[in-house]
Amino acid sequence: MAGSVRGTRKRFVALGDSFTEGVGDWSPALPNGVRGWADRVAEKLAKAEKGWEYANLAVRSKRLRQIVADQLEPALAMEPTLVTLYAGGNDILDLGTAMDQLLGQYEDLARRLTETGATLVLFTGYDVKVNPLLEPLKHRNWQYNERVRGLARELGAVLVDYWCFDEYADRRMWDADRLHMSKAGHKFLARQVLDQLGYPQRVKQRGREPRTRRGPREWVAAQRTWVGDWVVPLIGRKIRGVTLGDGLSPRWPEPVKVPRKGGLRRYAEEHPEVLAGTPDWARRLL
Repeated sequence: MAGSVRGTRKRFVALGDSFTEGVGDWSPALPNGVRGWADRVAEKLAKAEKGWEYANLAVRSKRLRQIVADQLEPALAMEPTLVTLYAGGNDILDLGTAMDQLLGQYEDLARRLTETGATLVLFTGYDVKVNPLLEPLKHRNWQYNERVRGLARELGAVLVDYWCFDEYADRRMWDADRLHMSKAGHKFLARQVLDQLGYPQRVKQRGREPRTRRGPREWVAAQRTWVGDWVVPLIGRKIRGVTLGDGLSPRWPEPVKVPRKGGLRRYAEEHPEVLAGTPDWARRLL
């Protein structure tokens, strides 16, 4: 289902976690050192029509309850005309999550956003092939996706059915941690969101490395590197009770008018204060 947000007033507010913050699409010239699909959508909307404003409240690692507590009221206060929501993916990866409770909270959040009168965009979750140890969590992902699809129909929301995009079977669409989209992945998703909103545009897919075949030795070496660089630090953070989002602020906490030429990078150049709160560690995943 495609939706339209054409009108006199145009304000796009994005809510969520690392998926929407833009992790994996690294850009040191922007707040928190990332760009992401939501920035790209905001820039394309601004090029298509004058007057678009954009806020991105998403912060990496946040659970659904934290998104409700930290992002809902600020989003409502902005009186958006377009809202995107992806939330709950981190909860699905937490072993103690009660899915009925999680999905009830998600539904309540989506309904609150619908009451603004804004066009609401919802996303299913992708079945990331990270490791066989995570295969038991597949059923949770299916539950989540079915509820999101049903809720989109009920609320008249725009659905971006991320689960169905075969293009993400290509490992080049993923960052080194295998959980976050790469720049190519974010670009592709931006195009899907724009298509669903009724703004079909070409988002250039430059920069994807050529596909390469790996033999058994290369595969084993890659697995060892991935475990050492990503899995061990993740387990360490779990044990310490810390996340990558601790102490990190939203990238665009207030609506900014997106320049039609130069986009958000130009805005950041003209307003260097937006980069002042970005710690060095935020410019990389670890």
